[in-house]
Amino acid sequence: MKLFRTRRFDQTQRHREVYSTYELIYSGVDLLAAIAFIVGSIFFFYQSLMEAGTWLFLIGSIFFALRPSVRMLRELHLAALSRNDPEDADANHGYQV
Repeated sequence: MKLFRTRRFDQTQRHREVYSTYELIYSGVDLLAAIAFIVGSIFFFYQSLMEAGTWLFLIGSIFFALRPSVRMLRELHLAALSRNDPEDADANHGYQV
């Protein structure tokens, strides 16, 4: 199974729906990570909020670590769709994508 094939995301309507859903999740994770780092940075200006800022940096780092996981799950999901959809085999002249 080859992952990260450039045209897999638009093979069928179902592929486009799955791809769009994962892109929304990926963007949400990205936004949450950025917000955690921005707020954590602001908190570091105040001694009383420094511990909370440290926690926000950790949370932001976890969100950034989730990004490649979301991409990998998306690719595995799209690959499984291609493998299980007989319509895809016809569209690709019988070749597995």
